[in-house]
Parts: sequence; structure tokens; C-alpha cells
Amino acid sequence: MSAAPKTDRADRDLDGDGVAESIVVDRAMCTAEGNCYWNVFLSPHVDRATGVAATGECARYAGTFAASALEPLPSRGDDNLTDIRGYWNLHGGRMLLQSYRFVRGGYQLVEALVCRRGGSDDKLECMDEER
Repeated sequence: MSAAPKTDRADRDLDGDGVAESIVVDRAMCTAEGNCYWNVFLSPHVDRATGVAATGECARYAGTFAASALEPLPSRGDDNLTDIRGYWNLHGGRMLLQSYRFVRGGYQLVEALVCRRGGSDDKLECMDEER
């Protein structure tokens, strides 16, 4: 966070338990292209019967998404947490798509594609090469 944070939130229920996980950004730290670093915090375990969080538990840091926009994906990682795609704006109409999966206790970058706007229809053309 910066010395004078301008926080914004994009909270989402990532594990399907009905409780939104906290996703927080400091807009003062975003780039001129609108790219930001979104910090993810998992909500404490909530007893579904009572709706009460376990005693002494607090939100836990689970990773950072680098993106100007976030998209939940239909696939899921460990602990049934939703995979997330981040859109990172590059120069000249290009974009970096980064996919994150919850693995071994935190969100990790698992795939990255460089794309560009194609023609006049705004369709993304992406390069997907194996190294």
C-alpha cells in the first residue's frame, strides 16, 4: 500500500460458501494504463449452520492478481477456489492475459498469454506457444 492509499474493492465469493473473499487494491499504486495489484484475503471459515466465523480466525492473505480487470473462470483449484484471469494492458493495443489458480495455500500464476486486438471487431488474437 502507498503512503496515501486510495483503496477499492472487488470482493467475490471465490469458494462458493456464500461469503465474499476480500480483494483489495490501492489505486494510488496503479499504472497509467490502469494496471493494478489486487491483494486477495480468504475469509475465515464460517459454520454454515450458524453463520458464525470460527473463534479466533481472521482473514488470511492468499496472493496478488496483477491486472486492470479480473475475470472469474469456471475452473477451480485447491479448496474449491475459483480460478481467476487477469487482464494487464500493454502498449500498442496489446494485452497480457494471466491465469491464477489456488494451489498449496495461495493463488499462483499458472498461464500467461500475450494478445493483441485484431482488426476492427475488438477480438483478441493471442499467441499460445509451448517452449
